[in-house]
Amino acid sequence: MLQPALKTRILLFGLTFITPTINAQNNFQGFIAMNRQIVQDFANSINERNVDKMCLLMTDDHKFIDSQGNEAIGKEKMRAGWIGYFQLFPDYKIEITEIFVNGDTVAAFGFAGGTFQGLSDKKGNYWHLPASWKAIIKNGKIDLWQVYADSKIPFDIINKNKKQ
Repeated sequence: MLQPALKTRILLFGLTFITPTINAQNNFQGFIAMNRQIVQDFANSINERNVDKMCLLMTDDHKFIDSQGNEAIGKEKMRAGWIGYFQLFPDYKIEITEIFVNGDTVAAFGFAGGTFQGLSDKKGNYWHLPASWKAIIKNGKIDLWQVYADSKIPFDIINKNKKQ
């Protein structure tokens, strides 16, 4: 039978190894929750068409990749890009239905849609499509925002309205 003092030392020795592991797991879960929230905040700022808030959530060298693989780099370049996009689709909205986080990488799935220049004839000028987004978080900000969607319908709507 072990003496009480020895039992106490063995217990404390074991806690020395268990406590950091528990703290690391809690920190990692907090990290995952933070990255999930950053993406949700970014999506909310898109839906509010709040470009200033969007830019606050971007790194200075933020990279945007559209569904065609075109890249734009830099927060200020993206400020102008989002302002222009919201002029094309003033009611543009993304709906995130699922989010998966793997460290700094976040994958979001849902839908995107909008009406070309807010035209009241929504039938021919409105689109709503499945979409997904990849975000990479760096120091609490979005370093990469990549869109995956079939953009043929929105481009067709834009081209149709250019001809009129």
